[in-house]
This record gives sequence, structure tokens and C-alpha cells, in this order.
Amino acid sequence: MELNSRIYVAGHRGLAGSAIVRTLTREGYRNLILRTRQELDLNDEVATAEFFERERPEYVFLAAAKVGGILANNTYPAEFIHQNLRIETNVIHQARLSGVKRLLFLGSSCIYPKMCPQPIREEYLLTGPLEPTNRPYAVAKIAGIEMCWAYNRQYKTKYLAVMPTNLYGPGDNYDLQNSHVVPALMRKMVEARDQRRPEVVIWGTGEAKREFLYSDDMASAGVFLMRLPDETFDALVGREELPPIVNVGCGEDVTIRELAILIAQVVGYSGKLIFDTSKPDGTPRKLLDVSRLKTLGWTPTVPLWKGLELAYEAFCPEHSRAGHENTVAGQVM
Repeated sequence: MELNSRIYVAGHRGLAGSAIVRTLTREGYRNLILRTRQELDLNDEVATAEFFERERPEYVFLAAAKVGGILANNTYPAEFIHQNLRIETNVIHQARLSGVKRLLFLGSSCIYPKMCPQPIREEYLLTGPLEPTNRPYAVAKIAGIEMCWAYNRQYKTKYLAVMPTNLYGPGDNYDLQNSHVVPALMRKMVEARDQRRPEVVIWGTGEAKREFLYSDDMASAGVFLMRLPDETFDALVGREELPPIVNVGCGEDVTIRELAILIAQVVGYSGKLIFDTSKPDGTPRKLLDVSRLKTLGWTPTVPLWKGLELAYEAFCPEHSRAGHENTVAGQVM
């Protein structure tokens, strides 16, 4: 990608998309094409076709999606599969028709089987049953991967799918009914601290293990991949026997209990943490094998404690974190 290349970031107001825009802007890209959902509904096939015909982007970051945690996935399964299938189908198809040079499709680590061997390698895709609580979302993302793969084979397009681990950071969704674990826990603990509540209830046993990546690290990896030399990029997307996917993570995980303790330290909550074992844990463990990305030359730079500090500062900018960094740094999980 040249600095003046026409780059469309779909979903630029979301957690992942906003991080991609920050990264591109920081690195000097100055011809970004951005549309809010009010300006362009990617569920609308006709509107999406007109947009691509008019704007002719050269590169596309497909970060637009309907996302949420366990509760949201359980409550709105039809919306999760329907909307995500429509968005990715419309964007990927129109990218091909308009001659997009490269496309990066953001998937999710939930595409892998529930009881997958750990750490999870890219080739484990479709080797076992999915986690039931987010199966509709996972199936939609798997369809997006398959679509990229099919278009690459038939039309010689260059569409790459990245599978980020659990993301968090500025621009996250802090709605307690629909958010992922980091923003949900952070909001719960901030409210409990401010209201002086003696305890916070957390879903599950706390023993499930998860890997977390700061959103700007994910964006850095995505931009890094899109800037790879042709020969290297083509090797990722041009193999008929393997899907064009790359895991994006940090290669380390923590239990939900450890995460909750760390978030409590970051926000300054000193109450008791209660784990509701009647609620589901989801997949027992999801640790990505990131050796493929590491071999290409990329590694993350933001440790979990620092990323949580940054996320908290974005969520509660009125609270000064001066002097707190050294305290939390000593508690790295």
C-alpha cells in the first residue's frame, strides 16, 4: 500500500476498525475512505454496490460486523448469523467486481472447534464441533473465510483473513448486555467502586482461559500484513490446499479470575469477586498459535496490564492514572 492509496476501512467506528484507522493515520496514510452505518448500510446490497462503483477503493479492511459476548450471542443468534453473512457477502463480492487489489477480512478465534488442541493452529479450522454459545457468529465468520478462499481460487483475488484473539481497547462496547468480557468487567467494577458496592458477580467459574490483545496491536498486525511484499502476501492467499488465514494474538493467556483481579487493580476496586458457577464458561481455553505471524516478522508490543490501563483511561478519562502504572506493572499475569 502506498501512502496515497485509496483505502476503505469498513466498520471504522468499532473497536477493531477505529484501531485500524488510528494505525493507518499514524503511519501517514492520507486517503482513507470512511462511512458510518448511517451513510452506508453494508447490509444493503444495492447501496454497497453503488459505493464500490463510485469510490473504487484499492485496499479494503473489512472490520464491520455484529459482535458481542456470550449473552448477546445467546440472545440474538439469528441477527448474528444474518447480519454478518450479509455484510461480508456484499463487501467481498463488490470488492471483486470493482478490482480491489487486496482485502483483509477480520474473523475471530471462535471459528475454531470448542475442544481444539492448544495452542490453536490455523489448520485446525473445521476439525470439530463449535462452541454452541456463539456458533451462529462463528459459522458466519467461517463462511467469510471460505468466500475469500473461493474468490482467490476462482478469480485470483488477494483476500486474506485474520483471526484475532479477544480484543479490547478504546472504542469498545461497554453495554453490560452485549459486551465482551473485558469491557463488561471494567464497567461492572467501575460502577461497583463508585457506588461502594461490596462485591461484583462474574459469570462462570473463573477458570476458563482466554488470550487478550490490545486493539492497536491487532491493527498494527493487520497493516503489517497488508504491506507485505507481493511474493510473501501471495504465498498466504494463493494456496489451494490451505485457507488464507493468519492468527493474530500474543501467544499467552490468563484465566478469567486472573483477568478480573487485574481489572480490579487497574480501576481501583477493592471489593469481593463472586463467581456465579450457574452461568456458562464458554470454551474452556482459546490460545492461538501465532507462529505463522511471528515468522513473518510481527510481534505485539502492548502487555495486558498496560493495555487495560489504556482502555480504562479511554473509558474513564476523568480519572487520573498518574502513579498507578508502577503498581499494576508489578502484577503482570
